[in-house]
Amino acid sequence: MKNLLLTFTCLLITASCMAGTSQEDKTAKQLKQEIVQDLTENILPFWAKHSPDPSGGFYGTLNFDGTPRINAMKGGILNARLVWTFSTAYRMLKDEQYLTLANRAQQYFLNHFIDKEYGGSFYTLNADGTSLDSHKDTYQNAFAIYGLSEHYRATGNKESLDAAIAIYNKMIEHAYDPVNGGFIESFTRDWQMNAVESPKTMNTNLHVLEALTNLYRVWKDDGLKAHLKEQIDVMSHKVLNQQTWHEQLFFTMDWKNQKNVDSYGHDIEFSWLLVEAAEVLGDEAIVKDTRRIAVNMAPVQLMQGLNATGGMMYEKDDDRLNANREWWPQAETVLGCLNAWRISGDQKFLDAAVLEWEWIKTNMIDREYGEWYSNVRPDGTPQKNRVKADQWRCPYHNSRMGFEVMAKF
Repeated sequence: MKNLLLTFTCLLITASCMAGTSQEDKTAKQLKQEIVQDLTENILPFWAKHSPDPSGGFYGTLNFDGTPRINAMKGGILNARLVWTFSTAYRMLKDEQYLTLANRAQQYFLNHFIDKEYGGSFYTLNADGTSLDSHKDTYQNAFAIYGLSEHYRATGNKESLDAAIAIYNKMIEHAYDPVNGGFIESFTRDWQMNAVESPKTMNTNLHVLEALTNLYRVWKDDGLKAHLKEQIDVMSHKVLNQQTWHEQLFFTMDWKNQKNVDSYGHDIEFSWLLVEAAEVLGDEAIVKDTRRIAVNMAPVQLMQGLNATGGMMYEKDDDRLNANREWWPQAETVLGCLNAWRISGDQKFLDAAVLEWEWIKTNMIDREYGEWYSNVRPDGTPQKNRVKADQWRCPYHNSRMGFEVMAKF
């Protein structure tokens, strides 16, 4: 009788756990379905329809309604991100229209943005494709690596891999700091260091980490592996403050913090990009440590930056709060929460991802002209004068949210 009662109790516990897991899985499945639908029926079609420039490449600026500014300059950051977006779209969706757009983006980037004399990538072009600002921005060159390595990953085009490796080698030669670690911010066209207030920044080093990660996926070079491992350490222990669980943003060459700013979107983005880098590197001890960091960072950003009804605020600069809801931190919040849920199994992170996605659906998605609003004010009013595309406004963050959800959740 005692054994029978024990067996019955165990069955009840198992049934209860299965029921709980089933509901959680159902929630995650519904979330995935809605996010992927937005990706495939809203975000990607907007860019496929509006961004190609008949005179070559892609428009540098798209207005709120998707109409182009014909004479706007063409940014290297935007164009590298377009290479990445359309390449990933083809790799994951196997839709030939995205292969066509990925190849168009890759060819335009190689033909116009690559500096044939000094190497690396130009910062901006005129609308006709001639060089406008030829300085070498490490952030932008990191995205060139990111986009071109993804094009190779999607298509097997070795020209893209060779170009990505060439830019990587230039960055190691000129932008990498062998004394203090990490990467320096900005250079002249011929790679002389520019005098800037902050020679190192979180944002540049975060996206160098991302670029090294994607390149290592397709090129298992020992030197690259060592740099990726070091960059994970730099981001974990020099950029991140593990007492506050916020990154520091602006630095001297020897990593002295210059200003106290909490950037909630960057912090929640970093939490999952760091884990991704460690998993691609394949060092289990580092994977374990980065997962620890992620599940400590995510709750802090949710507590300090996320409104009770959803919507991640931009940043806090000392005691001044910027409560605007820029488009990109919203996408990163969903991914950071899902990453923390995947690691910990704690449903509060899944619930936070759902809360944020519901806010995005209600407030951020542009139901009239497509894509997302670029910014929503704290009262929920979208800023309809903000462009949908320019050097910094692109399909990379919100499309990546869809691709990551497709692949991992």
